[in-house]
Amino acid sequence: MNRLRQALTTKGWVRTVAIRRIIAAALLAIAVFLMVRPNQAAEAGMLVAARDLAPGTTLAASDLKLVRAPPAVIPKRALAEVSAAAGQVLTGAASAGEPITSVRLLGPENTRLTTGSPDATAVPIRLADEGVADLLSPGARVDIVAPDQTVLAAGATVVMVRSVEQASGRQREQGRLVVMALPRDVAPRVAASALAREVTVTLR
Repeated sequence: MNRLRQALTTKGWVRTVAIRRIIAAALLAIAVFLMVRPNQAAEAGMLVAARDLAPGTTLAASDLKLVRAPPAVIPKRALAEVSAAAGQVLTGAASAGEPITSVRLLGPENTRLTTGSPDATAVPIRLADEGVADLLSPGARVDIVAPDQTVLAAGATVVMVRSVEQASGRQREQGRLVVMALPRDVAPRVAASALAREVTVTLR
């Protein structure tokens, strides 16, 4: 410190060199600070699960949390507003902290992604047999069969299976709810048949 004071009080080249060294050290310190400081301006909002969530959960605001993250780690189609997900149905399980994207919610985007077909539409049906429902998971391919063994739809894709815990009272008596993705021209017939009588599925 004494040498620095002497250099600064000394006129000529020695004083100039000392000043330059001080300026260089200050600029280096600023550069290091900017590198290690979290860049809040470069982060964006992302919606994540506030707790572990089961498939078929109708999302409430308490199930969701808004966090900030660098854009490079935010998935495509990630939601950034609680209002965009609240009231929507989650098609697959989500662990606490997992990003909530639009394709994870029951709707056209999820149906299209699950089936790979832009012409698919989602149809809810009820399966009275708990054992069959337990064998199903999103993405499974099945045939939907009526009690008289008529095949109502071949190659349907399971979009979502509602858990036993999420059904109550009358819903449990009616059977487990399963959402199937079907071609648009077949969906109305299957929906009408499922309302009029119990149906089952065979796994492919």
